[in-house]
Amino acid sequence: MRKLSKPERSWVLYDWANSVHSTIISTAIFPLWFGQVARNGGLSHTQATIRLGTANTVYAVVVAVMAAVLGTISDYRGYRKKMFTVFWLLGVVATAALVFVGEGAWSTALILYVLTFVGFAGANIFYDASLPDVTSPERMDMVSAMGFGFGYIGGSTIPFLISLGVIAALSGMDLAGGLPTMGVKISVALTALWWFAFTFPYLKNVQQTSGIDPVPSPILASFRRLGRTFLHIRRYKQVFLFLVAYFFYIDGVNTIIKMATNFADSMGVGFMILLAVVVGIQVLAFPFSLLYGRLAKRFNARSMLFVGIGVYSVITGLGTAMPLVPEAAVIPIFVAVSFLVASSQGGIQALSRSYFASIIPDEGSNGEFFGFYNMMGKFAAILGPILMGSFPRIAVLLGIASERAAYSFGVGAIFLLFLVGGVLLAASGRSRDRVSPSLSQV
Repeated sequence: MRKLSKPERSWVLYDWANSVHSTIISTAIFPLWFGQVARNGGLSHTQATIRLGTANTVYAVVVAVMAAVLGTISDYRGYRKKMFTVFWLLGVVATAALVFVGEGAWSTALILYVLTFVGFAGANIFYDASLPDVTSPERMDMVSAMGFGFGYIGGSTIPFLISLGVIAALSGMDLAGGLPTMGVKISVALTALWWFAFTFPYLKNVQQTSGIDPVPSPILASFRRLGRTFLHIRRYKQVFLFLVAYFFYIDGVNTIIKMATNFADSMGVGFMILLAVVVGIQVLAFPFSLLYGRLAKRFNARSMLFVGIGVYSVITGLGTAMPLVPEAAVIPIFVAVSFLVASSQGGIQALSRSYFASIIPDEGSNGEFFGFYNMMGKFAAILGPILMGSFPRIAVLLGIASERAAYSFGVGAIFLLFLVGGVLLAASGRSRDRVSPSLSQV
């Protein structure tokens, strides 16, 4: 961190700030607690799962639809930080409000859950777009990688371990009756406080250095700019092909992130091993994210993206083998898969962000293009879960595999996403030069 400028360091700290939401609200604690709240409210396990899944779909669609327009508006000078602040506060306040959710109030919990994600994802549109504002093209890979790395070791690990300690203390190490409500609420309050406090360096030190002059009707003008972008998208083949490639391979990455624990549980991996692996991935992802940044400086970001796609292809191969091997071999394979995930999860995401920042047409349209980038990211993880869910079912119905062995078809299908993504990335070309003129001026 000492080698970073103040704006770069402040930008990295926002990854440290908001990653706590990804772990406690998105992945680990809230989903388990919501199941308890829903059952207290009279819902079955299946009903609770369906409603949580629907909430995830709602927020993803809302953010994806808004992303391009919000990003385009933020290109007007003076708008980016204001819009960031609005969505950041929405996320923080909605997260803090979860503390007041009563037993059985599952509908209130879901509404606030969706609002936390709209705030989280909306703020990220402007955060990602501000990467070119804080650093030079030569340093983007390193700065982006440090953001993900410090996000993993900071927001994703420290508050999570504190939360686990609080929950363990309040439950007396007995979770048979579920998570203690007070422990969960302390974890949620810690999430809001952490996210709020560590964002202030970004607000103070990151300034919008690029953009276009404000106009009287920025919303209408933004729609016009988007229309011109679509009309002239073929002139920017590298950007277009990369976005499509990103859609496929990041769909595979997101599917593995979201479904790995459920898959491992189905393979008989115990809860304590799963918990240890989740913490281990967060810790190991820190140095590996930084390593990806250093290697990108030597070999370039695009080459390292191919390395990440290759590692994830190996992961799908090992995952395909898990349902077919003796049960004694499942845990060693799962540990190996987890190590590979930790080695590349942060790196592939960080370098995707910095590589995209290096190929967008010009500095006056950062927000517009990162709006598209975030839109593709939100629509990702649609094909993956469909493939992973439908292929095993089809295999069972056709009688070509048992219930356990059929999982191999689902995990193996995820390889197709990395294959298509890799082919499209190869087709997107090698040039990192910016293109002129701006789409917004065409």
